[in-house]
Amino acid sequence: MRIVVALGGNALLTRGERPDADVQEANVRRAVAALAPLAARHELVITHGNGPQVGVLALQSASDPRLTTPYPFDVLGAQTQGMIGYWLLQALQNRLPGRQVAAIVNQTLVSAADPAFDQPTKFVGEVYPEAEARRLASERGWTVRPDGAGWRRVVGSPRPERVVETPLIRALLRLGAVVVCAGGGGVPVVRDEVGELQGVEAVVDKDLTSAVLAEALDADALLVLTDVPAVMRGFGTPNQAAIHRETPAGLRQLDLPAGSMGPKVEAVCRFVELTGGMAAIGALENVAAILDGTSGTVVTPSGRYEGPVPAPGAAP
Repeated sequence: MRIVVALGGNALLTRGERPDADVQEANVRRAVAALAPLAARHELVITHGNGPQVGVLALQSASDPRLTTPYPFDVLGAQTQGMIGYWLLQALQNRLPGRQVAAIVNQTLVSAADPAFDQPTKFVGEVYPEAEARRLASERGWTVRPDGAGWRRVVGSPRPERVVETPLIRALLRLGAVVVCAGGGGVPVVRDEVGELQGVEAVVDKDLTSAVLAEALDADALLVLTDVPAVMRGFGTPNQAAIHRETPAGLRQLDLPAGSMGPKVEAVCRFVELTGGMAAIGALENVAAILDGTSGTVVTPSGRYEGPVPAPGAAP
């Protein structure tokens, strides 16, 4: 099968952990230990989040007195792709000796007219107490919002239209490589009036980018991996219950927050609706069971799933 796995930022840095390199490298090794069996049996494309990491780099850049202006978010996104891609690349090579692994920095095309530029919803950076978050917002011109028990910075998150390097990723898959790409949703870019690419100040949602990429690659499955076992109906209420099988229409009826589970549900629904394939949301450590259909929230056109079956004539 050809599988696109969207690895949540929490797989690299869980809430409350210090954003030190050794902490994140250890988390990456644990993530790769869960993903390596899939890579041994299937074609695998791994995307990853970068919210905590891009927030750390943004804070460092804003605090550096040598800079006239902080580095823009497209540049910070490219930096995190290189950093996290390196950790994943090395861990995968160590787990899969003899297998080719490629980690690439890539761009994601968005619309310059996307209203999301004026309506920030994408969480980036660390979690702060409310008072500290408001102080930082006042000092640095940030927009901050509640995220669980704490507060975080939010930035614009335009809708991804296409991963620019899709043909390259397809070529790498044909060569048998495991591909790490679309980190943090990819570097957001637009085309100017002469058709040239240029970066924009935003962060693209990596789950939505993963759905766009999975569709373009003719993937058989899209797995969105996070730190919860499944999508919950009635989340946060005494009657909350895990959803194990669902259709896109059924999931779209849920009221979900725009900055967290909402984009994940939108991503899996989009992929299933456009391809007729299988998509799922679940916990990283359960990835094999998710693909088998015994864990997570599995989404198909009919709401039924009997296990992995490669699509007839799947793309080479």
